[in-house]
Amino acid sequence: MARLAGARDDHHMNAKPACKARHPDPLEHARELLDRSAKPPSLHELAAGVGLSPGYLQRRFRRRFGVSPAEYARARRFRDFKSALRDGANVTDAVYAAGFGSPSRVYEHADRLLGMPPARYRNGGAGVAIRYTTAASPLGRILVAATARGICAVALGDSDQALLDELRGEFPNATLNRVDAGRDEWLKLVLEHVAAGLTDRNELRSSRALPPVDVAATAFQWRVWQALTRIPTGETRSYAEIARAIGAPGAMRAVGRACGANKLAFVVPCHRVVRMDGSPGGWRWGVARKQKLLQREAHAGNLHQAKP
Repeated sequence: MARLAGARDDHHMNAKPACKARHPDPLEHARELLDRSAKPPSLHELAAGVGLSPGYLQRRFRRRFGVSPAEYARARRFRDFKSALRDGANVTDAVYAAGFGSPSRVYEHADRLLGMPPARYRNGGAGVAIRYTTAASPLGRILVAATARGICAVALGDSDQALLDELRGEFPNATLNRVDAGRDEWLKLVLEHVAAGLTDRNELRSSRALPPVDVAATAFQWRVWQALTRIPTGETRSYAEIARAIGAPGAMRAVGRACGANKLAFVVPCHRVVRMDGSPGGWRWGVARKQKLLQREAHAGNLHQAKP
């Protein structure tokens, strides 16, 4: 069966050698066509344009980039849509400028991809109430913020003001209310989760379920983040290992971008992803903090293994 499958893929790969000759990498060519197209082509149109069969293109594109061509095109359109909203376009104009056929297609995915309805995202979170608190930690100041729907930010910084400025930058028109974490169950749970991880009290961290989250993310980002939550404390994974874990072994760069887009420090443990050679790589909250955190978790993992 393996022989037959390989022969079939070879046939599809060479379906249109003239197209292949014009571009050494048909999959990269397909991605470029999706990036350049004002109206995303259908799978059959895209396949014809790069000289592959639709089925082969679908399988190999997902394997390389972690998403199907249609999912890739939708994520790109949402990036354009978000950019247009931030530039001040009204929702209807932004919908069509980004290549969506109708506003209904946008609203179908808006909550998952924007974290809130489009009109509110365009207005910088206007009408959204965000409560937040800050606290000290061994890695600096930490901010935890939540909407009525879930946790929307967990960040580290050098000062409360810097953390608040970052939150305002994401939601400039939202109503931000500082609260006492002891009086807010969600914020309290997240701070306890973080404190447990930083003080070797992992039994506390795993004893209570974390609150729901309210963040903007693509389907691919959710897949990566879910894989990160399955990395045990004290262990790390390479970008390549995460890509294989989600069934997209060629999507190492996309995995890196998904890690960089994470706004929930500790809750989504992107700090546990390192380079293939074991070096820490980057982290949006600082490489020095990442190294310190990994050292603490490795120590906690060793203590846990040593217990009878």
